[in-house]
Amino acid sequence: MADLLPGVSVETVYAVEISYTPDAAERRPAFRAEHLARIARLMAEGTVIEAGGYLDFSAALLLVRAGSAEEAVDLVRDDVYLRSGVWQDDARVRAYGRVVTETNNR
Repeated sequence: MADLLPGVSVETVYAVEISYTPDAAERRPAFRAEHLARIARLMAEGTVIEAGGYLDFSAALLLVRAGSAEEAVDLVRDDVYLRSGVWQDDARVRAYGRVVTETNNR
């Protein structure tokens, strides 16, 4: 892109938001270690850039590197939180232009 500064690029990633179930706060503790271990592994591999839940237990948000929106949703759906009823099966995904510089290029 000609309008970008040297050392700056834009990477297409996917923002995936998925709702917590009404009883997520009670269900989550039993599955949290497994969930966080998987997220940590995916972050180390560079697949997940950022992940976390809104503190009001409304939803979680993940920034994911994937080949398509469908792949991003599949990655989120393959999580213990969905299988165990912590998350609802209502993932929403949008392409996101992530600004990358030499210092945040991970």
